[in-house]
Amino acid sequence: MRLTFLGTGSAMPTGSRMQSGYLLERDGNRLLVDCGSGVLHSLARTDAGYEGVDTVLLTHHHLDHVSDLDVLMKARWLAGETELTIAGPPGTSDLVRDLLETHDYMQDRLDLTLRDLDSAPFELAGFSGDTCKTRHSMQCFAYRLSVDDGPAITLGADSEAFTDLVEFADGSAVLVHDCSFPDDVDVSNHPTPTRLGETLRDADAEVGRVYLTHLYPHTEGRHEEMLASIADSYDGDVQFAEDGLTITVS
Repeated sequence: MRLTFLGTGSAMPTGSRMQSGYLLERDGNRLLVDCGSGVLHSLARTDAGYEGVDTVLLTHHHLDHVSDLDVLMKARWLAGETELTIAGPPGTSDLVRDLLETHDYMQDRLDLTLRDLDSAPFELAGFSGDTCKTRHSMQCFAYRLSVDDGPAITLGADSEAFTDLVEFADGSAVLVHDCSFPDDVDVSNHPTPTRLGETLRDADAEVGRVYLTHLYPHTEGRHEEMLASIADSYDGDVQFAEDGLTITVS
């Protein structure tokens, strides 16, 4: 299974990071998780392109995770790829319908399948998924995704750091976790490096590499300092994600 980081930024642009978006691929199956501003451009740089991705999974409905969704719908229509499945937390179907009402010329242009997920396991675009509700300012799901009996990738979405989320990722080859701000920023709904390190240490879980994402401008130039804060409590493999990074998990 391949994971490409399409966007590792946040609601405040840096000029170098797109907003949230991830592409998972396995055996011809492709799944786009989140579709924030700039993600469509990043997707166009991949071999799949936006023409080759017909399934979107949303973690939640904040603008920096959905703002390219209507752009994706129009681009696929213009490219003649009219089938699209969009899934996510409760309210996802209403979100898409509202977007289409706003842009009424897009009505009936696509053959849409809309799915509101709950806490039950699901199948989507050839991937098996489980959900974990995160601690964020609106309903938000983390996803653990795998194919057949292969290794799992857990996308932690936007969230404070807490042990239940890390334990949800137990056994995953990769955990992608929010680390929006350095320690000297007073923040809720997102973790600081120290709090994330303590949570990784305290959780009853074994995960492979941890990738840090959802990075605000406040983190620029401070990556080594932030990694050191995490390492004060947790000695596992932790790295910053970058736009365009592709990893293979097998």
